Amino acid sequence: MKINRLKVVLAEKEKTNKWLAEKLGKSDVTVSRWVTNEIQPSMETFLEIAKLLDIDVKDLINSSKEI
Repeated sequence: MKINRLKVVLAEKEKTNKWLAEKLGKSDVTVSRWVTNEIQPSMETFLEIAKLLDIDVKDLINSSKEI
């Protein structure tokens, strides 16, 4: 199971869940569930998030070695 690093990356970039939700046209609840790893966004959405935050998409996902 992929575990994302959205919470950490958003904090590093000083962005909020609300900001991300607005940029992606998603609900705050959906983004909150991504950030808490309750659910995972699609790979397409991960790519969009990486572009918005100007980071490599790999930085959004913990490798299985780290878990």
